[in-house]
Amino acid sequence: MQYSSEVEAADALRAAYRQIRGEIGKVIIGQDEVIKYVLISIFSNGHCLLVGVPGLAKTLLVQTVAQVLDLDFKRIQFTPDLMPTDIIGAEILGEDRNFKFIPGPVFSNIILADEINRTPPKTQAALLEAMQEKAVTAAGLTHKLAKPFFVLATQNPIEQEGTYPLPEAQLDRFMFNVALSYPSFKEELQVVKNTTGTSSADVKKVLNAEQIVYFQQLVRNIPVADNVLEYAVKLVAKTRPGSEFATPQVKRLLNWGAGPRASQFLVLGAKCHAVLNGKYSPDIEDVQAVAKPILSHRIVRSYHAEAEGLSANDIIEQLY
Repeated sequence: MQYSSEVEAADALRAAYRQIRGEIGKVIIGQDEVIKYVLISIFSNGHCLLVGVPGLAKTLLVQTVAQVLDLDFKRIQFTPDLMPTDIIGAEILGEDRNFKFIPGPVFSNIILADEINRTPPKTQAALLEAMQEKAVTAAGLTHKLAKPFFVLATQNPIEQEGTYPLPEAQLDRFMFNVALSYPSFKEELQVVKNTTGTSSADVKKVLNAEQIVYFQQLVRNIPVADNVLEYAVKLVAKTRPGSEFATPQVKRLLNWGAGPRASQFLVLGAKCHAVLNGKYSPDIEDVQAVAKPILSHRIVRSYHAEAEGLSANDIIEQLY
């Protein structure tokens, strides 16, 4: 795959993005913001956490994305008895009396970690190395994962009995934390029409693994003006109560702010958002467009914020 310039490659990525949205739209009705963030995560080489009640097509979405992008897909149902070896694999004694490694479901391009907070921290941590290093270690040997590698995890926000909240270290590995909402009346009507008959959508493949890896590198190569970089880093610094940029309001409403990984994801997300919207370099509006799902799971609200009914997104809006 060769393009005469990065501008031509960026145009090709934008055209592919529109085509991907069209193909996904044959199966998934509505959820435009969710689809946008999932695709930005993939092209930014990040991971995405989806929070929503059951029945909002989270599993169908990732299956459709994997189909359109021609990627291997594995679904892992997280349960209290799930073990780390059930995710990364294990060494077994073969017939030749030698140990050999049997890869687990994590050895795929797209992993759906369904209800990730249903399993204990020991098993949740099995994904940490895979998500950060794109590799897993078993019996002292490191095994590289396929490229691209993307984790889409889901959480159910209403049924919290028997759950293990994700620790901050694990949450920080996710580029985006996206909340799914109920469909509108018209969207739900269309969903019911499409899913209660005998016809099924014919989804076409748009990209393959090699092209996705190329576009991931393209996104990293996009130039960013100094003022945009400074804005992104300052926006993250404003979330930290002890920072020189923190306002009295932030010091009252937040107990803890976002770390440096948030700044990195803000810049990467802004780069990708700019390209997908016809620009060749991000501006401050692109940073703001991806700020809420990047920062919302990285800040800890104080009891003042909770008492006043302010969500993480409400506080982030005050920082722009």
